[in-house]
Amino acid sequence: MIQQPKAFLFDFDGVVVDSFEAHYGAWKRAFFELFQEEILPFPKKTHAGKSPMEIAAYFCDAIGKKEKAPLLFDTKATLLHTSTTPPKLLPGVNELTCSLQEQSIPYGIASNATKKFIANSIQQLGLDFSIFFGVEDYKLPKPNPEPYQMLASALGISESDFGTIIVFEDSITGITAVKKAGMIPVGIQTQHQEHVLKAAGCAYSFPTLLEAHNALFG
Repeated sequence: MIQQPKAFLFDFDGVVVDSFEAHYGAWKRAFFELFQEEILPFPKKTHAGKSPMEIAAYFCDAIGKKEKAPLLFDTKATLLHTSTTPPKLLPGVNELTCSLQEQSIPYGIASNATKKFIANSIQQLGLDFSIFFGVEDYKLPKPNPEPYQMLASALGISESDFGTIIVFEDSITGITAVKKAGMIPVGIQTQHQEHVLKAAGCAYSFPTLLEAHNALFG
């Protein structure tokens, strides 16, 4: 792995937190509230890491009501943002951010989750992330590289140094965005095994950020 990265960028869901139950629970409640029907199982293979609007379109299209996707998106977001139950913090987050601060290495979050959800989770869990972007901040969410390009620029990293940036990702959608941005994807094995992450383009992968921290700073 590169010896002196200019910055470390993080996806949020599946890297910093385990938020599947929080998101899918909100989707289920919103879908039933609008349509009085049970929602389909979450399509992890095709939609993990994608924007909430794409996910809303998938669920609505399944019942022939794709035009209702914006309403489902808004209803789900309202339910999610008003929840007082935080997602589960994954191992290694605090250790890694502490080490990055000690070495004055900039870091931040770029996620396809909504910014309000990220902000609420950071506050509820007491996390030390001052710079973060959510899906509302981009014209083109992941797998487009814009989220990570925008975050790197906000951290003061020039485009010529993008090749020295390490990005922690758990989804194929996110890894694609990292590669398109010309950065270094490091896989976190919360939803894919190591061989899948490496086939997607990760030279390195770890079970959680804790093992990544120990490899980098141990």
